[in-house]
Amino acid sequence: MTGRMGRCRRVVAALLTAVACQSAPAARAAAPPGSAARAPGVVTWAASADRMGEGTAGQGYRLVVRTSVGGSDLRVRFTNAFGDRPLTLAGVHAGLRDRGAALLPGSNRPVTFGGSRTVTVPAGAAVWSDPLPGSIPAGADLAVSLRTPDAAGPATGHWMAMQTSYLGQGDHTAEESGAGWTGTTGSWWYLDSVAVRPARAPGGAVAALGDSITDGWQSTTDLDRRWPDYLARRLRTAGAAVQGVANEGISGNQVLADGAGQAALHRLDRDVLGQPGVRTVLLFEGVNDIKAHTGVTAAGLIAGYREIARRAHAAGICVVVATVGPFKGWSEWDPAAEAVRQEVNRFLRGSADFDGVTDFDRILRSPYDPERVLPFFDGGDHLHPNDKGMQALADAVDPHRLECAR
Repeated sequence: MTGRMGRCRRVVAALLTAVACQSAPAARAAAPPGSAARAPGVVTWAASADRMGEGTAGQGYRLVVRTSVGGSDLRVRFTNAFGDRPLTLAGVHAGLRDRGAALLPGSNRPVTFGGSRTVTVPAGAAVWSDPLPGSIPAGADLAVSLRTPDAAGPATGHWMAMQTSYLGQGDHTAEESGAGWTGTTGSWWYLDSVAVRPARAPGGAVAALGDSITDGWQSTTDLDRRWPDYLARRLRTAGAAVQGVANEGISGNQVLADGAGQAALHRLDRDVLGQPGVRTVLLFEGVNDIKAHTGVTAAGLIAGYREIARRAHAAGICVVVATVGPFKGWSEWDPAAEAVRQEVNRFLRGSADFDGVTDFDRILRSPYDPERVLPFFDGGDHLHPNDKGMQALADAVDPHRLECAR
């Protein structure tokens, strides 16, 4: 740890310790236990829910997530969307990570639900916590700890986190030491959203609705180098009104068909429209529909894009669409799939159905073979960008186009 970083961490820990001693505003009523109503504020982190393996009774999780926008009144949302029975969560705490599974001293605080230290989430439902007093900075590693005393049946979470979180046996959620967290996991379990009340009103967020490129595959694990991470840092630097970023990518996801997660059309309400403070959805999907060779046509995919735009607009949310990137060299590429991609991109570049277009295809493609990813941006499989490619995608997004008159 550098001296500067160490001083910053001590300052943050001291700030959180002082704030934690303050009482929550009495006038702010908590949602009742089990409430799935949209929380106030702005989403600062999110991950799309999907069906995982079987839940484990007595398992402890210390889940590490990165905030995109800072603020007060932090709330967390737990989901049992794919469970077939009620899920009880106990001992939930939230604090700032120091390193590994260890937390900054004084930052770990209990999270309640309607004043209770435990909550039972019905099958197929989600629940927001009460707000925590105090503030959390942007770009912080938030650690949410929880136990599942009697979990069984299908678990809900996000499989490909590109982030190491921690597992433990016994009740260690209140501890700031990492000693009790001896296992690791590359997934996020049950947690799918974190919201804050930004210091600067009105604030807002963009939801990146996508597939494995948005999910961050081929970016460096544990370094937050997915393109939505780079975008969050860029929005903070630009001082944009939209600063929260919700990464709603699922590896293998399609616009039209369920498979690797529910299709974008089927998860739009939960992952985008149901997130607090979302002003814009940035839609970057379609390559998996095209390369799957299931008979998807350009017309069918275009109809799916239009349906997403129609529903988002009806909810008062702007829609920015991104063109489909090149993938020649990937095993499923062929001229027929390329023809569909080109037709779809021609439509996206000229359509009036959206509030903006970001040409990710132009950013990623090689000038020598436009059907291929530029080697400098290629993560190695000719489909997914590396860290440099992820940053280039984020740099292509105009922060001021993430707002519209809706």
